[in-house]
Amino acid sequence: MGYAGAMKKLILIMALSASPILAQEADTDKGLSLLQEGAGLLLRGMMADMEPAMQDMAESFAKAEPMLRDLMAMMDDLTNYHAPEVLPNGDILIRRKLPAELVSPEIDL
Repeated sequence: MGYAGAMKKLILIMALSASPILAQEADTDKGLSLLQEGAGLLLRGMMADMEPAMQDMAESFAKAEPMLRDLMAMMDDLTNYHAPEVLPNGDILIRRKLPAELVSPEIDL
């Protein structure tokens, strides 16, 4: 179920849950409990729909973790680099800062 489908269900559930509130103003607790129940059902359904995608993402991150660790070991501290720069030909440069450009943190005691 896509985002639009989930939103349509939410609107339908809210509309159906709100009708008892309008018809029976004295029984607002029942209407609110129906609204809560409908929202809970919707969220559980959305979570069930998203679970396979979340598992795939977790597996992808697990596979990429060793490469990211190696990259971080090579790069050292990210504050030692300028922001990435995209050249007209599409290349991306990440320039290392010169020693004079590095700012040492000042600590007030």
